[in-house]
Amino acid sequence: MTRITLVLIALVAAPNAALAQSPIRLSLADAITRGFANSHRLAEARAREDGAKAAANSADLADKPTFNANAGYSRTNHVLNFGFPRPDGKIVIVFPDIPDNLTTRLSFQWPIYTSGRSDALERAAIAEAQAAGADIETARADLRLEIVRAYWAAVTAREAERVLEESTARAEAQVLDARNRFDVGLIPPNEVSTLEAQRSRERAQLIEATNIREGAAIDLRRLIGVPHETVLELTDSLEAGATGAAGATGADVADLAKRALENRSERKALSFRLGGAEEREKAALTTRKPTVGVAGGFDYAKPNRRIFPVTNMWDESWDVGVSVNWNFFDFGRAKSQAAEAAAVVTATRERIAEFDEVVTADVRQRMLDIESSQAMVRAANDAVRSAAEARRVVSDRFGAGVATSTDVLIAQVQLLESELVRTRALAGVRLAEARLERAMGRQP
Repeated sequence: MTRITLVLIALVAAPNAALAQSPIRLSLADAITRGFANSHRLAEARAREDGAKAAANSADLADKPTFNANAGYSRTNHVLNFGFPRPDGKIVIVFPDIPDNLTTRLSFQWPIYTSGRSDALERAAIAEAQAAGADIETARADLRLEIVRAYWAAVTAREAERVLEESTARAEAQVLDARNRFDVGLIPPNEVSTLEAQRSRERAQLIEATNIREGAAIDLRRLIGVPHETVLELTDSLEAGATGAAGATGADVADLAKRALENRSERKALSFRLGGAEEREKAALTTRKPTVGVAGGFDYAKPNRRIFPVTNMWDESWDVGVSVNWNFFDFGRAKSQAAEAAAVVTATRERIAEFDEVVTADVRQRMLDIESSQAMVRAANDAVRSAAEARRVVSDRFGAGVATSTDVLIAQVQLLESELVRTRALAGVRLAEARLERAMGRQP
């Protein structure tokens, strides 16, 4: 391959490589939007809703007439012609030997009265379709919480990595300063080795934080549906303002719980399914009631066996009739089906009652979590300020020769731990807010 060809390939491939490596700037709102657009879970829920709607449409058409068309050919064995003699001596054949039989029929059936069974089944199917629609909202809410949790986990890991990078840089500077002091005989060698050991521990913590950040990014990429090699640049910060859930901590708990029960799509789905179960119970009770139907058809056959005498010719005929069916005794089958549906109704009601209790307790717990998390942030801010000031004082004293490297090390560790605790506390506030939003059933 010539050098010119290689240069051309490199020029063409370079923009594509740069494009493939370009990071995606991603806010939390963008992550949620991408997750909703690419979620297989939501696609499955929408497919289930489409199936439930099709079932409801099928139930709606159950009391409509149906039309059928069929045709057939049959070959029979030869028989003796059967007939009667006429007064003039000729034989009238009334049952000829016709082995080839051709039939065509156009028929219809129409259940005009079902004692309410068709209507009850239709309402039950509609209720299930509505419940499937509510299931989509539930899946959206669950997915949103997962994305929020993964996003803040990645941001938290990034902040922890930044804190450790800064701490590692400080440790490097302290080790360098300690070596210089050791070289001129100001400190013993054990103080240098102590600082070197702390630097090594912080390097190991930095590697661990980097791996945690990448693991959180892997989970976030999966949830938003982007390739695993995509570089994500998360734009939202833990220091950003609250989403509005924190203001709910001062509101009345009972009012919040009531609003949560009104908003939760899971409860809506359970209510729809309760209505569907009640309709199925009604439908089961109607199986012992009479039904009325109309049926009829048009025949065009050769020979037409309905016409006497039978001739080897195409003839037409028709029929129409009304039928009544009354299953007045079925050894308790209808009663058993109704009892089964009634048990489902009772179970669904109990499930709704339990769900109400769980949601009420969940709202209370999430409000307490937010209050605790905010208190932890305030305490962590004070601890960081105190540790930073203590480290500054110790560093000055160490520079003046009145403090040891051990004092510096202790101050450095306290500052690092305080900053990591503050990072985790900020993440706790964001996650507590997201969990309260989920408990309240609020949609973005």
